[in-house]
Amino acid sequence: MGLKPHATLAAALTIALATGCATTSAAGSRDDDRGGSAAAAASSGSPGDAYPSTYQRIASAPVLVGGATVLDGTGARLEGADVMMRDGVIVAVGVGLDAPADAIRVDGRGKWVTPGLIDIHSHLGVYPSPGTRSHSDGNEATSPVTAAVWAEHSVWPQDPGFHAALAGGVTTLQILPGSANLVGGRGVTLRNVPATTYQGMKFPGAPHGLKMACGENPKRVYGQKGGPATRMGNVAGYRAAFIDAADYRDKRKDGGKDGKRDLKLETLAGALDGEILVHIHCYRADEMITMLDLADEFGFKVAAFHHGVEAYKIADRLGREGVCGALWADWWGFKMEAFDGIQENIAIVDRAPGGCAIVHSDSDEGIQRLNQETAKVMANARRAGIDIAPEHAVTWLTRNPAKAMGIADRTGTLEAGKMADVVLWNGNPFSSYALAEQVWIDGARVYDRNDPARQPRSDFMLGRGAATGGAR
Repeated sequence: MGLKPHATLAAALTIALATGCATTSAAGSRDDDRGGSAAAAASSGSPGDAYPSTYQRIASAPVLVGGATVLDGTGARLEGADVMMRDGVIVAVGVGLDAPADAIRVDGRGKWVTPGLIDIHSHLGVYPSPGTRSHSDGNEATSPVTAAVWAEHSVWPQDPGFHAALAGGVTTLQILPGSANLVGGRGVTLRNVPATTYQGMKFPGAPHGLKMACGENPKRVYGQKGGPATRMGNVAGYRAAFIDAADYRDKRKDGGKDGKRDLKLETLAGALDGEILVHIHCYRADEMITMLDLADEFGFKVAAFHHGVEAYKIADRLGREGVCGALWADWWGFKMEAFDGIQENIAIVDRAPGGCAIVHSDSDEGIQRLNQETAKVMANARRAGIDIAPEHAVTWLTRNPAKAMGIADRTGTLEAGKMADVVLWNGNPFSSYALAEQVWIDGARVYDRNDPARQPRSDFMLGRGAATGGAR
């Protein structure tokens, strides 16, 4: 049964309070109609960004979390330490920090602190809940190469999954198109805050990602639509697309453009120039090597292979080339190209010289417990004789995804001057009993497990009763 009008208004006010009046801040409006400015557009980090971020941090008093076990995301662990946040950034991390008189003091004794978690591979908003056909907006399965499309134009900010992820400590996430296509389009990096528009969530200055896919998916989807129908057809399709993009780019740089923009080629040219970061859905070791050779042929860099159940076979090559593996803890064997997976995959990628391992979700349910997915990796590695400390494992959820997404200079670690994205856990975050108690984004407390007024709910969920609320 829906709420009565006065109850609905009360619920709406509760959400506004829970997010610190999310539509406003000391810096102004979060969600104006067009929003942004020339400066915002210039900082978008990708060519042709006509839809700049309107995100503004929520104003907050200084915050001192004191006496906690701190995993700072750089690989360090500090006992009985403090984290000081002010004006949206980390001021200091250490023991016995001073705080201004107006600071909010949070008792962290017996608890653990980490940077906000980052999911590099999510489809929240483009495959939102409820999972109806009308909400299926992640795959533009109309052509093998749909580089012209941008995932952000499908994002539904009311997806209740965003708030369930927030309750799991996720503060930043990359939303990608699906994997039906050789080139699926641009991904977008979002701040996990309530907003009316996706621009109000869009991470200022974050580069776009380019989603590509190899293997079974494209040939399955297009095998009956004129191709590609084989893996060799897949590779021919990539090569043809990048040949066209290189020609387009070179003509425009030489002043020979005819004045007409091509959105598909513009995106591919941005990837060739390194302005758009390349993320590739790929399972088999041999195909990942082929994609690295493709990158060498056309002069672009792969930021990360996603899923990569055979990444352990080429861990040394990935490490040498500085390519991250965004991987599952233990998903494998559910189709032929995922057959040869092992539970030590992430640990082996991680320990290779130069290795960059990431735990990702690709799941609206898995994103709620990325810390426990990481704990499974640690347990499987321990059984194989590889001991991984919590202070190192947390980098798979914070520093490394930030690196692969091009935002490591802003977030991913608790270092002075970086965004104050912080999670307070009730204990070791890699325990099966771990819960995120409080979450701060840019220094503002946006989630508190013990305070219903700080548990934001989607507009879509209003009037549907407590039993159907977000994660608890």
